[in-house]
Amino acid sequence: MSSAPSLPAVRDYLLDLQDRICAALEAEDGQARFHTDLWTRPEGGGGRTRILAEGGVFEKAGVAFSHVQGTKLPPSATAHRPELAGKAWEALGVSLVLHPRNPYVPTSHMNVRFFSAGHDAGAAATPVWWFGGGFDLTPYYGFREDAVHWHRTARAAVAPFGPALYPRFKDTCDTYFFLKHRQEPRGIGGLFFDDFNELGGTRSFELLRAVGDAFIPAYRPIVARRKATPHGERERRFQLYRRGRYVEFNLVWDRGTHFGLQSGGRTESILMSLPPLVRWDYDWKPEPGSPEAELYEVFLQPRDWAGQD
Repeated sequence: MSSAPSLPAVRDYLLDLQDRICAALEAEDGQARFHTDLWTRPEGGGGRTRILAEGGVFEKAGVAFSHVQGTKLPPSATAHRPELAGKAWEALGVSLVLHPRNPYVPTSHMNVRFFSAGHDAGAAATPVWWFGGGFDLTPYYGFREDAVHWHRTARAAVAPFGPALYPRFKDTCDTYFFLKHRQEPRGIGGLFFDDFNELGGTRSFELLRAVGDAFIPAYRPIVARRKATPHGERERRFQLYRRGRYVEFNLVWDRGTHFGLQSGGRTESILMSLPPLVRWDYDWKPEPGSPEAELYEVFLQPRDWAGQD
């Protein structure tokens, strides 16, 4: 494995990324501001969680930075790498989830992270390291121009690193953000990658920065287009119903949630991704031919949005 990137450089970038994203979201919201919560972790490290609540655009927005260490990797991190079981580890990342007020504005998630393991004192083996992350979009009411813009921005972000990465990361995203118990995608996807170090320390870090920097250009124009769209109780009810799928995925399937809880992470920061209001309606089905049905029939179907006219 090639040499790891500079840990201080990764940390500085992630802190700056959190600052820039929060500033852009506050400007788009136009009403509320982020509250900053600094915390420390008993086993090592800490973080800076920022929450915006009851804004003009965002009902809840969380943007969290963390830099934590541990002496023993939890099962969620070693399922695919059993050779690292019991090893010391270190992780840095920025993670965000945005729950808009208007049902016509999609929920969105982004995460970029750096992970290394195998720092046991006296160990001869070189620590392993990798980057991971990506972003995905979860609309309640679909718009083709939004889906195309989202995926073209994602494609452009990773294009400098080779034409094979976008279709690969898109397919990984479609596969990962899938509710197996519902046989249903969470949203329209985007980019997702993990265990990524194949370009070497310097170039792999450049890829991470390209993905992190692309989030606001991908998401903010969609918010600006949809945030004033008139809506009523029907749309709000469907939004809350679909938020239930978001909760189910994050609690049942998300590896980041599992890792955080299994490693003794800070519960409030780990579960900041959950929406403030949600509902479950028993065996509900959308009316045929309705905008709600279109979400399932058109948008919750993996397709090449970036390649569409």
